[in-house]
Amino acid sequence: MNRAVINGFDKPISRLVMGSMVCSTDTQSATNDLLDAYVAAGGNCIDTAHVYGEKSERGVGQWIKNRGIRDSIILIGKGAHPDSTGPRVNAKGIEEDILESLKRFQTDYIDIYLLHRDDTSVPVGMIVKALNSHLKAGQIRAFGGSNWTTERIQEANDYASSHGLTGFIASSPYCGLAVTNGPMWAGCLSLDAAGKKWHEEHQFPLFPWSSQAGGFFTGRYSKDDGNTSDIERIYYSDINWELLARAREVGEAKGCSANNIALAYALRLPFPVFPLIGPRSVEELASSLPALKVELTDRDMLYLEV
Repeated sequence: MNRAVINGFDKPISRLVMGSMVCSTDTQSATNDLLDAYVAAGGNCIDTAHVYGEKSERGVGQWIKNRGIRDSIILIGKGAHPDSTGPRVNAKGIEEDILESLKRFQTDYIDIYLLHRDDTSVPVGMIVKALNSHLKAGQIRAFGGSNWTTERIQEANDYASSHGLTGFIASSPYCGLAVTNGPMWAGCLSLDAAGKKWHEEHQFPLFPWSSQAGGFFTGRYSKDDGNTSDIERIYYSDINWELLARAREVGEAKGCSANNIALAYALRLPFPVFPLIGPRSVEELASSLPALKVELTDRDMLYLEV
């Protein structure tokens, strides 16, 4: 699996990032098998989140400890997600989640820490200073935002630059071949055309979640199936059925699946992209790996962007 280095972080990162929502101490054996297979395929970056729960973070942490590979794994942590009390993007919420996640992981640092949501009522200066304090303490080694607008990231980085502080190095909204009908969860953002242009102009790294649209391109769904899931709510639309048809057409020409084409599309965007994938089994992981070898031409990309 190819790896790339991004500005502000010194370790090469595998182009596919493993999502960990399925990981759990309740299914530690399956968690071990899935993460082992990912590493065997050349992966080295795991996306986690405090809100995924104690069992998820402990499951990942236990696997890392048992394998003795902390130094070779890039751990993405996310925190300061809102809870029943409201927004938590403040110094207290950030600190609480970092310290609890470190305890669950059984480690003393998180490689890349992403604020899971934004709170635009909070000045970016306070947020940047809070994150820099944890950076200085060695509890995190870099940071960014998940579901932050490019405008707020730019504002935060301008503040950091003018105050001699470290800024955001990455962003993680939704971005993929499918066009979303709305947010998957409250506060989630999709990267629009202006956002893509900003990322291209700044060559700012993107870690898009749900890069394969939750399995929409696998063919397991049908417009006539009466499905009432989030997949139907977010992805069922005339444009996405057309995109699925085109992805199948391109996939047939290249000897791979439409799902591989969707992932290859994200990898081919004109800025550093590290798509998050969420396989639930070793078999699902294996079905995504061929996307790494798909070569989409400029013409293919234009055809896929309906």
